[in-house]
Amino acid sequence: MSGSFDVDAPTLNRYVMSQTRDTDLVILMNALATSFKLITSAVNRAGVAKLYGLAGEVNSTGDDQKKLDVMSNDMMINALVNSGVCSVLVSEENEEPIIVPPERAGKFCVAFDPLDGSSNIDCNVSVGTIFSIYEKSPGSSGSVKDLLRSGAHCVCAGYCAYSSAVELVFTFRGGSVEGFCLDPTIGEFVHTRRDMKFPEDGGKKIYSCNEGNFNYWDKPIQDAVQAFKSGEKPYSARYVGSMVADIHRTLLYGGIYLYPADNKNSQGKLRCLYEGIPMAMIIEQAGGIASTGLFNGKIGRVLDLTPDAIHCKCPIIMGGPRDIGVVYEAYRAAGVDVPEL
Repeated sequence: MSGSFDVDAPTLNRYVMSQTRDTDLVILMNALATSFKLITSAVNRAGVAKLYGLAGEVNSTGDDQKKLDVMSNDMMINALVNSGVCSVLVSEENEEPIIVPPERAGKFCVAFDPLDGSSNIDCNVSVGTIFSIYEKSPGSSGSVKDLLRSGAHCVCAGYCAYSSAVELVFTFRGGSVEGFCLDPTIGEFVHTRRDMKFPEDGGKKIYSCNEGNFNYWDKPIQDAVQAFKSGEKPYSARYVGSMVADIHRTLLYGGIYLYPADNKNSQGKLRCLYEGIPMAMIIEQAGGIASTGLFNGKIGRVLDLTPDAIHCKCPIIMGGPRDIGVVYEAYRAAGVDVPEL
């Protein structure tokens, strides 16, 4: 029987404890994993349980909320508040931060998008959850200020993709990027991808962006995308519209993902605290580059940005040196100072 079953499954809890020796962090990651399992069940049963469609509300950034948005948000809030290790929560679905009552509060602050890409849920396209974890500042009792810090202060960043398999990918500050797959037979996330790395040669030649915004981009971004489409062997275009799905593919296969600032959205479209910073941390610690493109007069790292509000936005360009170099060269040709790769 031992040949058919793993009698020593490398579970999520075991990995977190072995890497951190921090029982509070183990509890937090377990609470997140529990919410991901609940969301998985809701997503898988969405059609049968009539969970498609709008909930009749809008979220903090003015997007129409789907029924699954609301359910996923409630699942995450309930799991995290009752974990006993969180003091402040920020969700895309809530205008204001959630302050955990003192009797249940702990040392961590968590920002999350409970169901990224939910506009695709009704047509059965992959969706996901994105999160970033910070520790309270020394002497703080837990406030929004503990989250309004640059990516250098982020303790852990990750996402969970709900698709043909349920995959949790995360990294601790300064550590490797690790992947866990939900094994439905035991109800646990099992370690399946170790030390995930962005392909050294740049990987597959894929560009991923919403080209419907082409006319609103600055000329260097237009020129870079045109360069990807031209040449003897043009790049392939792949754009799901669910950030988790697009970044997961880019991490595994290579290529470049772009959601730059434009004439319509001068600050970008993606939320800095629970989309930009966590995805940038994963990409960089896997060996890739996470750039803002031209933003506030200069080109910089997403992880160097300091959010000035819990729902503030930022532009994002993520990929390897081969493809980020094409974007930087377009900016250089326009007379813009660019960082060294």
